Amino acid sequence: MAKGGCDLASRGEFALVGGMQDRHDRGPDTAPEPDFPAPFVSSVMRVDPGWIDYNGHLNMAYYNVLFDRAVDEAYELLGCGPDYLRQSQHSTFTAETHVRYLRELHAGDPVRVTFQLLDYDAKRIHYFEELRHAEAGWLSATSENMTLHVDMQRKKAAPFPDAIMARLARMKAAHAHLPVPEAAGRRIAMPK
Repeated sequence: MAKGGCDLASRGEFALVGGMQDRHDRGPDTAPEPDFPAPFVSSVMRVDPGWIDYNGHLNMAYYNVLFDRAVDEAYELLGCGPDYLRQSQHSTFTAETHVRYLRELHAGDPVRVTFQLLDYDAKRIHYFEELRHAEAGWLSATSENMTLHVDMQRKKAAPFPDAIMARLARMKAAHAHLPVPEAAGRRIAMPK
């Protein structure tokens, strides 16, 4: 495990997948507020046999598919998933990503992704993900990302609405006790 990473397997468990908190103090027309587990842990996914390349392991493109599916789950909690796009004509676009491939995955392997919110501002989200074997717990890959909130009609970065800013603040507070991953902020360079 990388220094500062999330070693869920050594505890013999995975953190609760983000869910909705049942609140007794809410009115009947008020949607429940989500819990923000630290880190957020995706549902279990499996490596599709069609994603295996001629080297006999998961093709690099499909690591991003797995990371992206986990982000979709985290975004549902934040309130900026597909329903948000349909209702508001706003979405998020990935502006930058850095993926590290650390251990091969093979057809049928069960995996989970952790999502840690590192920071955010009015128009951006900075987060770090770890892709782990869902049963053995070993780390296969990491992905650090910067996304932009985009007005889909103007195709320009736009501020998040107050409701999403509030959820980002709650998630960041929940993730504040997590160590910053050792690999966060790394750059690609030849060793000297």
